[in-house]
Amino acid sequence: MIEYKFEQYNSLAPNLYRKEKYNLQVELLKLQEDIIKNKRRIAICFEGRDTAGKSSTINFFSEHLIPENFNYVHLGIPTPHEKKFWFERWEKHLPEKGQLVLFDRSWYTRALIEPTLGYCSKPQYQEFMNNVNKWEENLINHGIEIVKFYFSIDKEQQTRRIRARKNSKLKYWKLSTSDKLMVGKWDVFTLYKDQMFNVTSTQLSPWIVINANNKMIARLSALRYLLNNFEYENKESLEPPQWGEDLANYSCFIEGVLFDNLTYEQYKILSSFSD
Repeated sequence: MIEYKFEQYNSLAPNLYRKEKYNLQVELLKLQEDIIKNKRRIAICFEGRDTAGKSSTINFFSEHLIPENFNYVHLGIPTPHEKKFWFERWEKHLPEKGQLVLFDRSWYTRALIEPTLGYCSKPQYQEFMNNVNKWEENLINHGIEIVKFYFSIDKEQQTRRIRARKNSKLKYWKLSTSDKLMVGKWDVFTLYKDQMFNVTSTQLSPWIVINANNKMIARLSALRYLLNNFEYENKESLEPPQWGEDLANYSCFIEGVLFDNLTYEQYKILSSFSD
């Protein structure tokens, strides 16, 4: 397991966030062009608790990608057949040659959400845990490059985000039945999360843990990690940006409302909810 934290992002201001976002997205497009040109196959898994910012990070990644050569996968409730043949369900969505696939939750639903809520049996869970490493190794040996991100938030941050989502006239619909059930299952989920890390974070396919208490920082951190760890044509060195806490005019948007002239501490708190 790799806990990735880029210290320079701790004092990030909005104008510099936009600059860094632009620079990283330019490099990501270069990576995609290399994927297309060299017929590479890359699968990126995004896992984490509800409200951790998985979907918004995927939107951040895909904003300027070439649509024909990437795919977004977010599967719903599995059929009885899919529950029985779990890996087969996901194999249908693995990247073709020249394609990047972003999984908004992945086959690891069987290791996290399903056992936490009792949606799979103990034998089904154990079968998954016993076989997933060999399955991933086989995929890698057949040319699929896999990145597994886990977006980590603390309990207090999740509580604030769920409350904000519940009270939002624009985002209330994002609070699903499963989200509500998961609120009271924090410790159970933690148990399964730790077991997942212990068993399935291998040298060949490690988990990359991103601190997601601040969504803006989490998005940049995940993309920077990806770019730093993949080779591609015309790659430019990602020099650490230089900025500090004395930057003026901290501001952020929350549901279209501008909060301006913030202190750095105010900005750090509000930006964790930022659009």
